[in-house]
Amino acid sequence: MTDTFTERRNGPADPGIPRERAGAGGTGVLAPLRLSLLGPLRASRNDLPLPLGPLKQRLVLAVLLTRPNTPVSLEELTDAVWPDDPPRTARKNLQVYVSALRRVLDPDDLGRLRHGPGGYVLHLTADECDSLRFEELARRGDAEARAGTPSRAARLYRQALDLWRHDPFSDLAARADVLRAAVERQHARRLAVYEAWAEAQLETGEPAPVADTVDEMVSRHPLRERLRAAQLTALHQVGRRTEALAAYDECRQQLSRELGLEPGAALQHAYRSLLEDAAPPRPRGGPTGSRLLPPDLADFTGRTRELEAVTAQLGREGGPPVLLTGPAGVGKTALAVRVAHHLAARYPDGVVATRLCAEDGSARPWTSVLAELARSLGCTERFPADREEAATAWRSWLSGRRILLLLDDVPDAAALGPLLPPSGPTAALVTSRSRLPCLESAHRTELPPLSAEEALDLLGGIIGRTRLAAEYPAAARIATATGLLPFALRAGGNRLSVLRHMPLGQYADRLEHPLEALDELAAGSLGVRARLAGAWARLTVPARSTLHALAALPDPAFSLSTAAHALGLDGRNAQRALEDLIDAGVLAPPPGPDVAAHAAAGEEAVHYELPWLTLLFAREQAAGPGMRC
Repeated sequence: MTDTFTERRNGPADPGIPRERAGAGGTGVLAPLRLSLLGPLRASRNDLPLPLGPLKQRLVLAVLLTRPNTPVSLEELTDAVWPDDPPRTARKNLQVYVSALRRVLDPDDLGRLRHGPGGYVLHLTADECDSLRFEELARRGDAEARAGTPSRAARLYRQALDLWRHDPFSDLAARADVLRAAVERQHARRLAVYEAWAEAQLETGEPAPVADTVDEMVSRHPLRERLRAAQLTALHQVGRRTEALAAYDECRQQLSRELGLEPGAALQHAYRSLLEDAAPPRPRGGPTGSRLLPPDLADFTGRTRELEAVTAQLGREGGPPVLLTGPAGVGKTALAVRVAHHLAARYPDGVVATRLCAEDGSARPWTSVLAELARSLGCTERFPADREEAATAWRSWLSGRRILLLLDDVPDAAALGPLLPPSGPTAALVTSRSRLPCLESAHRTELPPLSAEEALDLLGGIIGRTRLAAEYPAAARIATATGLLPFALRAGGNRLSVLRHMPLGQYADRLEHPLEALDELAAGSLGVRARLAGAWARLTVPARSTLHALAALPDPAFSLSTAAHALGLDGRNAQRALEDLIDAGVLAPPPGPDVAAHAAAGEEAVHYELPWLTLLFAREQAAGPGMRC
């Protein structure tokens, strides 16, 4: 840390100023504080224990240590200290406990334990708290492993593991749910670091330390395949082949009996090496995890700026999710798949894609999506039925792994809740028709329709550039009639590829006719109409009513006052109704003045335009089942 707190605590960077007091009655800067939670809760200076007070006061400190440098609310502290029936004086009592902790931990009143808008924050560095030091060493070990220096990685991982003295908060965890949850997270993180250490240690050619310690970890996590693969390899390399064979058979039977699964690829590879009596090589520098992505489009067109932006955003390790938004058919999935293929080498532990909505637009259950992701990545964890507990277990499993999750066609922010990875090397690339305003701190990229030049380039690649050049004005009409949307352009281009005898001008006439356009862009159940139906299914009833009214207007382009008249609303409520359609990805934001500037710019200064194909579909829906515009 380089903030004011650190400067005040440590003093100026002058080697002549001591870091410890001269003695019990001496002067100078306080000796460094040490807080330990990887075992019974302890605090010390100069290896001398500090008094942490009565049980409830120690519970307050323990809860603060579950999230160092992050606000912890009074409600969370109250629930931990008095889980059943807090007294009326709970807030006052907490203030007393915090005040006493300040005197012990921050006697010079340097702001180590502060109260702010989100609650109390305990400021600590990695040198002062063993759990933070554990994470710092693990991150450095990950960096060395990625750099191809396994001996350094193994040493750093080992130093991290050696910080553990016992179960975290072993003297307090049973007294508060928040501490029990923190202990589970710490154990999951320790397991991931142990696996990373075992793999790095095996790469050094010294398997004995792994063979000597792995059985204890396996006894706690018998279905963890990554751990079992390390166990087999270590036992094999130290000459304990019979034990390795028995360990594989035991794991195989447990996986079949308890989960109905066969061993994954990594474990089967270690087993085959064992049978062949060859030391199983561990791939270095190349991908080792699942690669389950749709194929990249060979004729992908345009999007240079958006590709660069999304690639750069995903290149920042530990960043928030990257969100691609835009209307149905604009090419969000194609762009996301292209980025995922391009970046696959950066994520050796796996790159997988999954859709969060079915083809009819309905949201898939989160349990189904999570199970699919887990299977794709070889995760054999059994997730709790509770949504929050399952999310915690999933993030614990992802922790420390370099995985790219492509979460496609997300209906709303709530659907993402249990799936998003923790901060760290795993990244999430999300696509959604909605702008997901409730998804905080995401990197957002709005995908517009193609430019006219890009649309014609894509169409020419499908129907032939000679044919396009021969009827260029008609081709431009086709591109305009599809709304410059890649999905609609492909549907139309594929139809023209079959109807090679048809002049482009005749096809443009069909697309410009309200009664024929959507039929001409259909290819079985996968046409534009089906894609628009999926978007329609997600709209609320009020949003559908708004779209019906707008589609009845004589012109796709309209002003706010025109929309207000059509909807029977005043200007402010009409504006909100239009913004709901914008958030849902059905209506594009108006060009020119910002939507929020209506009052200053005037209602007629801001114009909207309903996409042609969306307008036609809305008219179909208004006409009723079986009737088309």
